[in-house]
Amino acid sequence: MKQEPSTLYAKLLGETASITWMELQPFFAKGALLWVEPSQDLIAVAEAFADNAQAKVARWLQSAEVGKVSESKALDLLERDPPLWAVVVAPWVLIQERA
Repeated sequence: MKQEPSTLYAKLLGETASITWMELQPFFAKGALLWVEPSQDLIAVAEAFADNAQAKVARWLQSAEVGKVSESKALDLLERDPPLWAVVVAPWVLIQERA
């Protein structure tokens, strides 16, 4: 049986937007950017952060499916300038490359 998305999931989905790396650079400079691997649902990850689901978040951080944007990743994004999705779960901005 498929579960209906939560109200929070729907809210976060509505707040997700396409963005460029240039627009995200100030957040990178502050250390507030988190990269979400394409294998993960960006909105589900944001929902876990918003719900303070520590076990889930810890698993993602440990497996590197979610993590701070590294300098090498930032350089790659600067050079390629791919389309990105972003959603804010204060104090973080979660980003993912659009497929």
